[in-house]
Amino acid sequence: MKDDTLGLYNTADLREAARRRLPKGLFEFMDRGNDDEVAMRDNRRALDSIKLKPRVLVDVSKRSQEISLFGKKQKMPVIIAPTGSAGLAWYEGEVALARAAAAHGIPFTLAVGSMTAMEKVVQVGGTLWFQLYMWPDRALSHQLVARALDAGFEALVLTVDTPVAPGREYNLRNGFTIPFKFTRRNVVDVLSHPRWLLGVLSRYLLTTGMPRYQNFPPHMQTRITALPMGRSSAMNDTLTWDDVRQLRKLWPRKLIVKGVQHPRDAVLAADCGADGIVLSNHGGRVLDSAPPPIVTLPQVVEAVAKRITVIVDSGFRRGADVVKALALGADAVMLGRAPLHGIASAGEAGALRALTIYRDEIDRVMALIGCPSVADLNPDYVVMPPV
Repeated sequence: MKDDTLGLYNTADLREAARRRLPKGLFEFMDRGNDDEVAMRDNRRALDSIKLKPRVLVDVSKRSQEISLFGKKQKMPVIIAPTGSAGLAWYEGEVALARAAAAHGIPFTLAVGSMTAMEKVVQVGGTLWFQLYMWPDRALSHQLVARALDAGFEALVLTVDTPVAPGREYNLRNGFTIPFKFTRRNVVDVLSHPRWLLGVLSRYLLTTGMPRYQNFPPHMQTRITALPMGRSSAMNDTLTWDDVRQLRKLWPRKLIVKGVQHPRDAVLAADCGADGIVLSNHGGRVLDSAPPPIVTLPQVVEAVAKRITVIVDSGFRRGADVVKALALGADAVMLGRAPLHGIASAGEAGALRALTIYRDEIDRVMALIGCPSVADLNPDYVVMPPV
């Protein structure tokens, strides 16, 4: 059997393989940012501008990147972020990502807008988290929270940075909608990518029909035929910290607030009883003027003073990026695009390859900077850019 991961040596290779395999509309929805994509570029510039200061003549022969997150040991200091398009990148791509995460001993976060039912994903096992957007009808969201609790998810991740739908004009130009609406442009796009058509869309059509949001209430499980991707979910511009307090009462397990970007909001999350936050600008996909999370990270870590677990995401393409965040005080890093590109390129094998790339790069960087374990990382290993 052909190994589709041959020649995929870094996350840029994964991205290019995904670009070739997917229809343009779907790839751009997964890969691009918002508006002029300034935030997405700034995420990378900020990470690139931070340097690592090596120590030499240190015995690093017994390196370990194991961490303890929420009292549970895991093999790598990363988490797979929620990505709603995973089930469109690959047939039941959420299952492929969950299996890859379990194999590498890290958490997988299932997006509320997934195409695979949560009850099927939990059969994979491993450490599973569930991501939630709070709908305007809070009762429906609370029902979904109860369903995730019954299914056995260990953590609830509330995303709070998208009170309204982002612009993302490229989705309008590409005519790629959720639910799927056939146009001349996107039909040509799909037909020119037969591997995706036969391997993903056709498999859905032959089994469950057009992909749909399997974790939504039945009357909201709209089939793929109407709004541009990214504008198809019911956003909630009335969300407040009271909603976090209410979720804290409903959810007895770990509660994480994702999309925090200000130190004071990190403190408020802790005050509301959250166990953790994800410092994130949504990968540059929401507010295009948002600062890079890696820049805000030291301020947030100082503000919460270990009261709450701090996870960071947005723009982490290399193992060195992960090491920089951990040295600046993050407890772990969420990875979104790279694992998604992995499954888009080769399914579960591609997702495994993505995580292996990060594992090997983190290990190599730790050796090169003279740091034997993640627990030893600290700001002394980092050189920040001039202000």
